Amino acid sequence: MKNTIISLIQESIDAKKKMLDEGQLVYIQSIANKINEAYQHGKKTIIFGNGGSACDALHFSAELVCRFEKNRKALPSIALTENISSLTAIGNDFGYEYVFSRQIEAFANKGDIVIAITTSGNSENVIKAVEKAKEMGLFVIGLTGEDGGQLKLLSDMCYRAPSKVTGRIQECHILVLHILAKLVEEKIFAE
Repeated sequence: MKNTIISLIQESIDAKKKMLDEGQLVYIQSIANKINEAYQHGKKTIIFGNGGSACDALHFSAELVCRFEKNRKALPSIALTENISSLTAIGNDFGYEYVFSRQIEAFANKGDIVIAITTSGNSENVIKAVEKAKEMGLFVIGLTGEDGGQLKLLSDMCYRAPSKVTGRIQECHILVLHILAKLVEEKIFAE
């Protein structure tokens, strides 16, 4: 059991060390700049994913709406997994593959940033939502695993966590989202 614990911690450390690559750092900074630009123009972020990625979407959206590390004005952000009535109604009436795309159609406006999270890069409902976002002329940021799947081809920017293991990918995603929250707060609310 102890060896399994050590192995998992080491895998997480190894994946995060790869995030220190200059290319990764510049890319994360570029994503933050794009989000900052949207907020400076009075726009919002719309975030979604399935399972653990749904939780990451909720978590990041809460950091923007409430606060990350400083008390400041709320930033507009919607996690599409917030409304269970919409999710179940859309899933029942149209099919689960449309639970996010219908909400993109309802809530997104030109200039908003769409953040799609899928560790495989191939989740059908995420891909359909990204396709809807692109059809509407929205800027899409993808967060996925090392391979990137279909999401890397559809996104305007796609952060690919340096791992093929779902747990390590999710651990990298939450770190990236915390970094983005910090960079957004620093830029938008510079004192």
